[in-house]
Amino acid sequence: RALMMKINYDKKMWEIIDKEKKLKRLLLHSCCAPCSSACLEKLTPYFDITILYYNPNIEPYEEYLKRKEEEIRFIKEYPHQNKIDITDCDYDHEKFIKIAKGLEEEPERGKRCLKCYNLRMEYTAIKAKELGYDYFATTLTLSPLKDSQVLNNIGYAISKKIDIPYLPSDFKKNNGYQRSIELSKEYNLYRQNFCGCIYSKEKSISKDN
Repeated sequence: RALMMKINYDKKMWEIIDKEKKLKRLLLHSCCAPCSSACLEKLTPYFDITILYYNPNIEPYEEYLKRKEEEIRFIKEYPHQNKIDITDCDYDHEKFIKIAKGLEEEPERGKRCLKCYNLRMEYTAIKAKELGYDYFATTLTLSPLKDSQVLNNIGYAISKKIDIPYLPSDFKKNNGYQRSIELSKEYNLYRQNFCGCIYSKEKSISKDN
């Protein structure tokens, strides 16, 4: 069977940015402040950005709030030439529990994770269309544990379904993940050791023991 060619989504992102002659509005889904840090550094010169903190997978609720508060703090403290703000969402945890049903034992990056990516990215696309943004995107491609090919395929499928342009990305490219670690240290950001859901937390605990 022929191997699928990997697409350079970082290159695709810069091609789109280079074509834009005027400032555009971007709704950027973010999972946490550390991941958003390096993404915002790359994007803020070219977009007015609103962070959409929609993460119904994160539990317990205290963890969800802690990550959200760090996101808000980072946006306030980070110097930016164009607008960066944040729009709040309901916790919506029941939606995640519903899509994860029957997939609790799936490994990281398995079917449960795919459904979770889709849930968060589709919500972002719907909001972007409702609120008149030019693009939607996600910070999830920054993580070395997440497959940017898979995430971008989901993004494009949602873009077609909702009829709103998607900004592809592979934020881990060009030392993006390393840069997020540096910015996290600089701003003293809280960095969690698991993706967010209870299933990933249990897996990270069992790995440590």
